[in-house]
Amino acid sequence: MKIKKRVLCPQRLRRVPAQFSWIDQRLVRERAYLQGCSASTLGLYLVLVTVGDAEGLSYYSEATLGKMLGMDGTQLAQARAQLCQADLIVYEPPLYQVLSLEKPEELAASTSRAGQSLNAAEILRRIVGGER
Repeated sequence: MKIKKRVLCPQRLRRVPAQFSWIDQRLVRERAYLQGCSASTLGLYLVLVTVGDAEGLSYYSEATLGKMLGMDGTQLAQARAQLCQADLIVYEPPLYQVLSLEKPEELAASTSRAGQSLNAAEILRRIVGGER
């Protein structure tokens, strides 16, 4: 039996916020990214995605992140190491960068067709539409 979706609370329908942040659905669809990540690691990733700017950069201190997530320094370091190992972030104190899930070679392949370059609008349409 297929579930028919319906909005349960129209008064609280989500809207795209004015500030910049998103979570890429490929995290769920392509489960390899999340395999082996603890709940603490996923919490850190959620915070970094939420607070990052358009380039994925943030510079929250370890003390602030630890307080927000209820982690001590060791737990935070372990969560950060898991995210780096999963190729989801890079970290050079004090900067974090949330990485694109597309590797550079995948992005390059999706931006050209038979040697022709695509304009930015076409690239965005493909990314949003899930085309490769």
